[in-house]
Amino acid sequence: NMDNIKLIGIRADELTYKLGSVRAGAEKVQLSPTFSRQVRHAVENKGRMFVTLTVKIEGTPERPTPFSVCVTMTGVFYIPVPEEGQAPREAVIAATALLYPYLRAAVTTLTTSALSAPIVLPVVSGTLFPEDAAASGPVS
Repeated sequence: NMDNIKLIGIRADELTYKLGSVRAGAEKVQLSPTFSRQVRHAVENKGRMFVTLTVKIEGTPERPTPFSVCVTMTGVFYIPVPEEGQAPREAVIAATALLYPYLRAAVTTLTTSALSAPIVLPVVSGTLFPEDAAASGPVS
């Protein structure tokens, strides 16, 4: 039961906006964000879990973008720890879902304050990472 997971705090590890070589023109530039995640547990406190989410929007030499963005945020969570001492996958999925709206808001704020068209990442109703989908069946 993941109702017991609590968000203790959030920090912004990186907020980067860089202007690219290509200017935003008439043609629609396809922005494809990539997401990554790191999960760590406090050694001295097994009930404390750190989840770091990163989103990058960057061009490639073949498909340059008008700018590149990198936002990394870490959430600190309190989780009930089973006797085995390893956080269940459901806790990681729930923590990701709690942290994602903050990441999303930071991307919009960053691009707005850079005086570009604000980037609004999609709302994720399911899971952000494909590997979570397999684990997100009914929790017994």
